[in-house]
Amino acid sequence: MAKVKNPIIWADVPDPSVIRVEDTYYMSSTTMHMNPGVPIMKSRDLVSWEIVNYVYDVLGEKAEQRLEDGRNEYGKGSWASSLRYHDGRYYVVFSSQTENKTFVFQTRDIEQGPWKKYTLPFVHDMSLLFDDAQRVYLVYGSGDIRLLELTEDATALKPGGLDQVIISDSSAIAGPDIALPAEGAHIHKIGGMYYIFLITWPRGGMRTQLCYRAATITGPWEGRVILEDAGIAQGGLIDTPDGRWYALLFGDRGAVGRIPYLVPVRWEDGWPILGIMGKVPIDTGLGTRGRLGIVSSDEFHGSPSSPGLVWQWNHNPDPMYWSLKERPGYLRLRTGRISKDVTQAQNTLTQRTFGPTCSGEVAIDVSNMKNGDYAGLAAFQRDYGFVGVRMSNHCRYVVMVDGSSNRCLEVQSIPITQTRLYLKIECDFRDQKDQASFFYSMDDKEWEPIGHVLQMSYTLPHFMGYRFALFNFATETTGGFVDFDYFRIADTGGKEMD
Repeated sequence: MAKVKNPIIWADVPDPSVIRVEDTYYMSSTTMHMNPGVPIMKSRDLVSWEIVNYVYDVLGEKAEQRLEDGRNEYGKGSWASSLRYHDGRYYVVFSSQTENKTFVFQTRDIEQGPWKKYTLPFVHDMSLLFDDAQRVYLVYGSGDIRLLELTEDATALKPGGLDQVIISDSSAIAGPDIALPAEGAHIHKIGGMYYIFLITWPRGGMRTQLCYRAATITGPWEGRVILEDAGIAQGGLIDTPDGRWYALLFGDRGAVGRIPYLVPVRWEDGWPILGIMGKVPIDTGLGTRGRLGIVSSDEFHGSPSSPGLVWQWNHNPDPMYWSLKERPGYLRLRTGRISKDVTQAQNTLTQRTFGPTCSGEVAIDVSNMKNGDYAGLAAFQRDYGFVGVRMSNHCRYVVMVDGSSNRCLEVQSIPITQTRLYLKIECDFRDQKDQASFFYSMDDKEWEPIGHVLQMSYTLPHFMGYRFALFNFATETTGGFVDFDYFRIADTGGKEMD
């Protein structure tokens, strides 16, 4: 049977941090402004992953986190987590620009929690190390890489502990003209040696993986470029129970986001050698493709207290205005305030799109909308598009809206009378085509295209791959609601994720 091919997940899973505990692997990733935040993913084979938990429900209650007063935290929230296991306890460390803090979360049960939270001063792209001598460090920084010592329980800065630059101008080994100074640190201690993985971006080149090594934590450090292929970089090392080594890195792949690749590693003269002849192979040589456990259809018959683990809210949700209980078997979204467009709408529920091609479909009951309301299904990023229903002068219209020109442009509007209808978006990420097409149906059998094709674009302000998004927002008066009967995804191009 064919082995799994790269990318191992053709969906937005940036900044991966991976560990192995006996024969089980866990991975954390960046989800920024989405909540709950910092997903914990689990695998038995390094290639088939499912979400089993999140580190937090919400990180804070600032106006930016609640989409209030015209503020937001798009592209901020939680960044670049470091996942570690030490002495029976799991640790996740990450920083938040909105909170201007670094957080250390700890638990003894990574799949169930609870998590205990501690705060440190803000540091950028940190990596946690429990050293053999019962000393604990964060390695972090951009350009100059720094070392910061923590207390033995990793809950605070160690009084009088190490706090110094350990690698100056770490990008220099990649050339004299650097667009992105080296960052994204991942530190490991292997065979008595310390290794730090970093990424940098030479001007006119691509994201490039660096490795530094030293016999002591404070150096001296020596470094080299260890991978320069297709922009695949940033991540760390992981070994298997039978002694094989891999690097789990990611590549920027347009509108679908930043997607993980598994790169074989061999050791030569104490250095990790990534790939085959300097290239990331298509065939990982591992496993067979299992269920893609980070996206899922949903009939909304699960827990009445929270959506499934594949779902995340855009910014902090407000529990007063969504429900899985009021109409069992449906997700109800109620408007609680006036919003300009879908990027300002609270209680927008999202999950990832995926490649090479995919579709998302909803059935929606719009009988309780109010004038000025919009509800439906979006391809969500800053340059969004959606198919939905607009209520105006007590009449309903199915509409396609293009938000890619910094305004909510209604491309097509069709009057309708029935209150239950079906909406669908198809995404094509092949060869970074990055196009979304929009459809509606009155009977879930005959589908009609609406509007035009959206040219999706990965934007740095949102810093996230496109997501399917279920939404309802008011532009005139609050209190209207819609009921989503189901959300169904499909791979529209054949074999899933290959």
